[in-house]
Amino acid sequence: ASTAAFQPGPGMSVYFASKAYVASFSQAIAYEFQKYGITVTALCPGPVRTNFGIAARMQHPNGFLKDMKTPLPGEVVAFGYRAMMKGKTLVIQGGLNKFVANLVRFIPRKWLITFSAKVISW
Repeated sequence: ASTAAFQPGPGMSVYFASKAYVASFSQAIAYEFQKYGITVTALCPGPVRTNFGIAARMQHPNGFLKDMKTPLPGEVVAFGYRAMMKGKTLVIQGGLNKFVANLVRFIPRKWLITFSAKVISW
C-alpha cells in the first residue's frame, strides 16, 4: 500500500484509491486468515527515493521531496520485512508519515483535498 491510502489524491485519484483498497483489503483478509495462523502485512511507506514522480509525469516530480529525508527502497523493504516477521498487519514507515496518516482523519476533507493537490503539484 502507501501513505497515499489515507487521503485523496487529485490528479492521481486511481493511484490513491488503489492504495486505500490495498490497505483495507489487507486488513480484512488478515482478520479472515488469522484463525489459520496466516498473517498479512500491508506496508505503507511515504515518499521513497525513486523515479516515481518522473514516471507518473508529475509537474514537479521532486517538489516537496527535495527537502525531505526520504528512505532508499532497500530501507523500506527492510522495515516491511521486520514488520511482516512480527506479524504486523498495517505498518507505516517513519514517524512523520505515521503522524500525517493519523492527522488526516481530523482535517476537513475539502482542506485535505486542496492541500493534497498542491503537494502533488496538480
